[in-house]
Amino acid sequence: MKCIVGLGNPGKKYEKTRHNVGFMVIDQLAADNHWKLNQEKFKSLYTIEHVNGEKVLLLKPQTYMNLSGEALRAFADYYDFEIDDFLVIYDDLDLPPGKVRLRQKGGHGGHNGIRNIIDHFHDKSFKRLRVGIGRPSVPMPVVDYVLGSFDKDQQEPVQDSIHKAAKACEAWIERPFQEVMNEYNQ
Repeated sequence: MKCIVGLGNPGKKYEKTRHNVGFMVIDQLAADNHWKLNQEKFKSLYTIEHVNGEKVLLLKPQTYMNLSGEALRAFADYYDFEIDDFLVIYDDLDLPPGKVRLRQKGGHGGHNGIRNIIDHFHDKSFKRLRVGIGRPSVPMPVVDYVLGSFDKDQQEPVQDSIHKAAKACEAWIERPFQEVMNEYNQ
């Protein structure tokens, strides 16, 4: 089983915010493949699909960003998958809008959703797909920036990166992660 997790915050208030780009990628992946996240369990929206004999779990934790590890841990325990079986998609301030980067493992880089996953699994060696949201052009608290909507000039590059990230997820379902990294990190 492969598990693809998009991080974000639940509710209309956060739907179009920078911090919800992980949810946006999951929604794009689901739409591209005519899948519906219409099941609820462990404080998450999810679906389980079958692709060429591989079970694929798409997951959107509804615990709010900072508690994402709680939901993912519950799914990992219930479905008995390993840390190597999941890919976490999230926003990254250090990448410009329009860029995506895949990584085999790493630290949390100040991202509280990733920090919570590391805390729940006691392990940093899970796959990540970072989607660039850039840094604010004017001084402001990071929390205000990530919980704000994309600027007009960011919308097109971000939409491109959401599509690219969804395609990278599809590629990982069928191919080794290193190969997908080599292709999408160029």
